[in-house]
Amino acid sequence: MASASNQPPSASHPFPDSGLPSAVQMRAASLGEQGQVWVAELPSVIAALETSWQIRVGEVLSGGSESLVARVTTSADENRVLKIGLTGSADLAQEAKVYALGAGCGYAALYEHSDTHNALLLEALGEPLDKRGLPVTEVMQILCELLRGTWQTLAENPGLMTGAEKAVWLAEFIASRWEQLGQPCTKTVVDQALSYAGLREAAFSVERSVLVHGDAHEFNALQIPGEQHYKFVDPDGLYAEPACDLAVPMRGYNDDLLSGKPARLARLRAEFLSERTGVDSEAIWQWGFMERVSTGLTLLEIGMRAEGLQTLRVAELICQQAQ
Repeated sequence: MASASNQPPSASHPFPDSGLPSAVQMRAASLGEQGQVWVAELPSVIAALETSWQIRVGEVLSGGSESLVARVTTSADENRVLKIGLTGSADLAQEAKVYALGAGCGYAALYEHSDTHNALLLEALGEPLDKRGLPVTEVMQILCELLRGTWQTLAENPGLMTGAEKAVWLAEFIASRWEQLGQPCTKTVVDQALSYAGLREAAFSVERSVLVHGDAHEFNALQIPGEQHYKFVDPDGLYAEPACDLAVPMRGYNDDLLSGKPARLARLRAEFLSERTGVDSEAIWQWGFMERVSTGLTLLEIGMRAEGLQTLRVAELICQQAQ
C-alpha cells in the first residue's frame, strides 16, 4: 500500500476516456435523479481517490452493471482495480466486509475501502471464467470447486443479510416489480416463486449457514494471473445455506435450457450442482427459480428487454412442463 506521504501519480484526465459501460449507464438511468447525480460526480470522486490512494486511473472495464470498475496503477507501479459503486444500487461497504472475511482466499484481496466515496481498491486479476469458452458443465464444475473453498462457517453473523431475509426480500421484489412492469409473466410463475420463498425462509438455520457470495457466476470468477485457478469478485455477501449460492448457475445459460425441455434440463442442472457440492438439489431448485424470476424482472427494469423476457420465458416453460 502506498504511503500517504508520497506524491500521487499525475492523472492524465479527470475521467477515464472510455467512459461508462452501457449496462452501468442503463442502471444509473433507471435510478432517476440519484443515478444522474452519481454520474455527474464521478470525475470529482475519481480525482479525490487518485490523491488519497496514490493511484492513476486507466482503462474502464466492462461486465458489471452497478459500478465503475477501472484498472489503476499505484505510485509503486503496482496493478490494482478501482471500483466505485452506484449509489442506491451497489453497497460496497457490504462487499468490503466479505472481502475482509475472505482474506484473499477464494476472493480478491482488498487493499483500500472508502465509505465516503463508496469505493474499493482491489487485487488485479485476469479474465473472467466466461472468456475461456468452456462447455457449460465445465464452467459449473469450476464454480462448484471455487464455492466449496469459500463457504466458511462463521462464529456468528457479522452483520450480513441472512438467508431468511434474502428469501423475504426476493418475494417482495418479485411481487412489486411484477406489478410495476405490467405483469410481464403469468401469475403462475410469480406464485411459484413466492411459494419457494416461503419455504426457504422457513428452512433458514444458523447451524447450516455459511458465508455466501450471493452472485457467483462465470463473470465474477476471475483467473489468477499465471495460474489455472480463480478468485471471486463482486460479492453480495450473505449468511445463508450454500444452496443460495447455487441459485446463480441455475438462472443462467437460457439457450442451453431452451435447446430441449427446460423443466427437465433445469432439474438435471440442479442435480449436477448437488452432486458436486453435496448440497440438497431441491433447495438449489427453489433458490434457482426465485433467482430466475427476480433476474428476469431486473433485466426488464434496467432496459435489457430481450434478455429479461427470455429469462422469464424459461420460468414459464418450467411451470408449464412441471404440471
